[in-house]
Amino acid sequence: MPIRLDEEGGGKMLVVHVSGTLVKEDYAHFVPEFERLLREHGKLRLLFDMTGLQGWEAGAAWEDLKFGVKHFADIERLAMVGDKKWQQGMAMFCKPFTKAAVRYFDHADAAGARKWLSET
Repeated sequence: MPIRLDEEGGGKMLVVHVSGTLVKEDYAHFVPEFERLLREHGKLRLLFDMTGLQGWEAGAAWEDLKFGVKHFADIERLAMVGDKKWQQGMAMFCKPFTKAAVRYFDHADAAGARKWLSET
């Protein structure tokens, strides 16, 4: 499965590990889990680990855009972890689509991403 979800911080933090090429069906797994945690805990902190990500199919990109519009204000902090230049660019690209504080971390500093997300 290209998306694996892990709850941390008592459910206030959702770690999303993505790999390969995301397809529309991947969002059928991710979105309900995100929305469940949102109902239980309010605004979430999200660690998006895209180290193994190769890209999105068109249907998945559309689902990602719809998710961003619907949950524009539901993410408090978004840490994006990757190891490629284009992944760093994704962190800059997504800033206008969320009210969240967004930071990119190199895969070698994944611990720094978790630390930043856990700060008050």
